Amino acid sequence: MNKSYEVEYCNLELRFDRRQIQNLIRDLIHEGYSLYWSETEAQFLISIRTGRKLVKLRFQKMKNRYKIVGDYIIKDEKLSELIEKLIGDTRGHAVVKRMKDRQIVIENIMFGEIIRLVEVSGMEHRIIYQKKPVVTLEEITKAFQSTRAEERAAVLRYELDYELCVLYDALQANDSKTADESRERLAVMRGEMLQLEL
Repeated sequence: MNKSYEVEYCNLELRFDRRQIQNLIRDLIHEGYSLYWSETEAQFLISIRTGRKLVKLRFQKMKNRYKIVGDYIIKDEKLSELIEKLIGDTRGHAVVKRMKDRQIVIENIMFGEIIRLVEVSGMEHRIIYQKKPVVTLEEITKAFQSTRAEERAAVLRYELDYELCVLYDALQANDSKTADESRERLAVMRGEMLQLEL
């Protein structure tokens, strides 16, 4: 194991069925981890021994499904790979921070795929990758003309994500003009979201 290896998982939004949790337990055992699990009416807990550390994955029960809760710092490469496979398999959302050689690489993951990759070194940050919105102008126009709220809601969510990225970049660059324009567009979107009851 690489002693300097460290990954932090924040804002995890992963939803599972019982079979997926059982598959995770099977994979952990197959990889040679010592673990135990317990279940209450409110949660399912998997405790994994990694060297001298104990990592506890908490799954909150939601009717017939489960949702992972909490932030996790993982210093074991194999365990990190299993968690990332889980994020991909469940098409989940997460912010993944990789610490290596005084640098932090931050991955924003939505629906199991990386939408933004930022490298932070000291006070400097550099956007390595940013996925462009997949909504075309034609689709946006059609959604505006549509009377169906569901269609507009789907487009609005993409627009909101994109506008938040624009605002973040403007704030990082101390570009107050672009930031103010972005805030105005976000305020309009907020009003529309309230109308659509999102």
